Amino acid sequence: MGEYDLVCQTGGEVFEDGYDFSCPSGHKGLLRARYREKRFAPRGCAGLFKFYDWLPVRSSYETESCPVVFRSERLSKELGLRDLWVGLTGYYPERNCKSISCSFKEMEAYPTYARFRDMGGKTLVLASAGNTARAFAQVSAETGGRCVMMVPESSVGRLTVTEPSDSITAIAVKGDYADAIAVADRVAGFDGFLPEGGARNIARRDGMGTVMLQFAQTAGRIPDSYFQAVGSGTGGISAWEASLRLIGDGGFGDRLPRLHLSQNLPFVPMARAWNAGRREMVPEDYAGGDVSQVYADVLTNRRPPYAVDGGVFDAMSACGGSFSEITNAEAKSAEKMWLQCENALPDPAASVALASLVRAVGEGLVSEGECVLLNMTGAGRDRVREDYDMVEISPKAVLEPDAADDELRSILDV
Repeated sequence: MGEYDLVCQTGGEVFEDGYDFSCPSGHKGLLRARYREKRFAPRGCAGLFKFYDWLPVRSSYETESCPVVFRSERLSKELGLRDLWVGLTGYYPERNCKSISCSFKEMEAYPTYARFRDMGGKTLVLASAGNTARAFAQVSAETGGRCVMMVPESSVGRLTVTEPSDSITAIAVKGDYADAIAVADRVAGFDGFLPEGGARNIARRDGMGTVMLQFAQTAGRIPDSYFQAVGSGTGGISAWEASLRLIGDGGFGDRLPRLHLSQNLPFVPMARAWNAGRREMVPEDYAGGDVSQVYADVLTNRRPPYAVDGGVFDAMSACGGSFSEITNAEAKSAEKMWLQCENALPDPAASVALASLVRAVGEGLVSEGECVLLNMTGAGRDRVREDYDMVEISPKAVLEPDAADDELRSILDV
């Protein structure tokens, strides 16, 4: 075996990674990477692959892209918190933040492409409402990893990279994110193509976990509270899993952080289920969830890994979490606060996270002296356009969600 194994969170089976997304015994729980290296020992290189020993890869890429963790004195003063830390993934040169896609998803893309290459490499298939597609496209352009991405037609304008690339094929789907996912699932079944795996992809989860790892390297501890806005909730799972590894090291404390996750009204199905005390989500959780009315539309995943073993419900239960339902007005107010404090335009999802922290402070859920990590999952799209000549990725085709497989094969030349 290599430097890590996979462990089923339902049955406990342990096996070698073969680019697996599910347990060979048929269990439905998430898989988790179990690393041979138990000590947290970042390497001396730049970029997120300094955390190589806790990433499910056997190769790496040279990159400066990595989460940055810092104290924002102005934001701390605004909120009245003495030990507030910001984890930022975006383009913000003043903070040495150099993730060109301006998204947290870039931390998922690099290890996913590396893991994919380790397993022999085919063509990666993914669906996205914008941020994931942009991040995976940027990393594809930089590394040459081939990908096909299905995006809702309304999100096509978000697909930009810093250099032309023939390794990327974009297809626009008439409909919403769920329609794009359905088409991507079909394409992933074609010969020569493989799904990127979503929440079941350990490389995506452990890539997101580098925010917690960067915090531990910077602050020397695990935070008391962790704030993030979520669509699938995978970021919350990742923070939990990374914290468990840090506890296993023995040098960062023995307490998990409280997970304060948030969704954007009116689409808040996980928040409703959690706040009602239910492991299973029900149709009423989606009632009134008009995606077109959500400010941060990237938070509108209709099939989150909520109830599955090792999923969001288990992460929240283990960490004593809370789930906030944030209005568009709250998110926009938080956006203005961030701009005034840091002068870098945040993604709407990051604004939702900050809004949840503002509310938590107002409701007394966070004390003045506790150690807080706020994960701002994207920022700087306005700044990156100033420093780079962006190239827009034009879709190869625009399809109905029920387009025939033969039509898809024709477009993809397979």
